[in-house]
Amino acid sequence: MATRKRMSPLAEQILEALEERGYRTTEPRRAVAQVVANQDRHFTAEELRQMLPGLGRATVFRSLKLLVDVGVLCRVLLEDGALHYQMSLRGHHHHLLCVECGISQDLTGCDIEDVLTQTSDRHGFELSGHWLEVYGRCRDCRSKEAVSA
Repeated sequence: MATRKRMSPLAEQILEALEERGYRTTEPRRAVAQVVANQDRHFTAEELRQMLPGLGRATVFRSLKLLVDVGVLCRVLLEDGALHYQMSLRGHHHHLLCVECGISQDLTGCDIEDVLTQTSDRHGFELSGHWLEVYGRCRDCRSKEAVSA
């Protein structure tokens, strides 16, 4: 009988989310879940692929898409156009992204929904979703500038 490597609680939570939606927890998905659970910042698909050299590129990309689709990961679009991923166990939210240090903060509570619905209606457009990233400078980066000035 083969022994399985112990998964972190967050990795187990990721796998449970897949199982709840009818997806199998294959060994490649287990490996992706474990590496994703250990990330403390947003990351790119390529960075994840490099952390999992035994998995093919297509497997990593399919796994990321699946984790986004089930709501475990969210996409983060940086100001330079680079697409990153990060854990998302809070449901629908947006991001505040610091253009200096790269930190990402979740912006929960989507007050923009009403504005988007009204704007869509005015243009005869049926809204199916939205994705919002807000770029600026975080409190720490602004404080560092104030101290050095």
